[in-house]
Amino acid sequence: MMDLSQTVRPNILHLKPYSSARNEFQGEASVYLDANENPYSDHPCHLNRYPDPLQQKVKNAVARVKGVDKERIFLGIGSDEPIDVLYRVFCEPGKDNAVAIDPTYGMYQVAADINNVEYRKVLLDEKFDFTADRLLQAADRHTKVIFLCSPNNPTGNLLNRDEIVKTILRFDGIVALDEAYIDFAHQASFLTSLRQYPNLIVLQTFSKAWASAAARLGMAFAAPEIIRIMNKVKYPYNINQLTQEYALQMLQNEHRMKERVAMLLQERDRLQNALSVLPCVERLYPTDANFILVQVTDANAIYRYLTEKGVIVRNRATLSLCAGCLRITVGTPQETDTLVNALKTMQR
Repeated sequence: MMDLSQTVRPNILHLKPYSSARNEFQGEASVYLDANENPYSDHPCHLNRYPDPLQQKVKNAVARVKGVDKERIFLGIGSDEPIDVLYRVFCEPGKDNAVAIDPTYGMYQVAADINNVEYRKVLLDEKFDFTADRLLQAADRHTKVIFLCSPNNPTGNLLNRDEIVKTILRFDGIVALDEAYIDFAHQASFLTSLRQYPNLIVLQTFSKAWASAAARLGMAFAAPEIIRIMNKVKYPYNINQLTQEYALQMLQNEHRMKERVAMLLQERDRLQNALSVLPCVERLYPTDANFILVQVTDANAIYRYLTEKGVIVRNRATLSLCAGCLRITVGTPQETDTLVNALKTMQR
């Protein structure tokens, strides 16, 4: 168990959270007159009633699918909410800092800027990897959170697992490991190691492998005492009833998710093969995600050309170490064909 008194902001540690009607009574009843709700509803999900503020049924389902105790699960509005909550729980504005690899997911810095927390970048090496030594050299006594993304966005690669473990063991604060794309990787999640590392927080999402980006549902997994603190800070009814009902249906069809992941991995291979023979493609970076980082002859011109053809990819040329690069998501076979044919036509 971590000594949270040394890591959590004092005002958050002693915060008395808002107690909603649905916090004070948990269970089933025939008459609800405690939350000033409208008793009438025309919707089968009873949208006149407040949703469960702690999403207990959804967490039970997530626990079953992920093999994690329910007490170790935090649900947020996408992964962006737990990212923001981590800053609010652990980082004193104007005083503390966070350290992260570069390039990586941009919301870590945006959330830091919103919370007035210094954000320190550590450049990856030529293989888009890192070492714990270099990362920890950027940290000091005011570093409260380290962000790692594996597989990393936008590079697509898994980070060195041994270096991740070294970082977790040698850092006194929180290590947030973002595994948004782990379902597409050949390596196992760190979820099985949660009990070993009390300062580890694993972030995952329903947006990618679960094909539910519009539902805006993210997951954070951590020691129960950390989850309890995070629950103090989040808004009372952050996950609406429609999302909770949808998530329960989705989690009953894990096999369908795995079938689609297998299809995307097969299509990823086909897309890589098709891109590798195009004259405009200079380099394909290895990937364990549902996208490929591609170095091309002229990223800006090719991006504009594809946009004119109605094919939208992501221009990542301005990011560190990504000069001349486009990030291309793996789509359906038809979408792959449309992209490749457009690039072939451009060559003529």
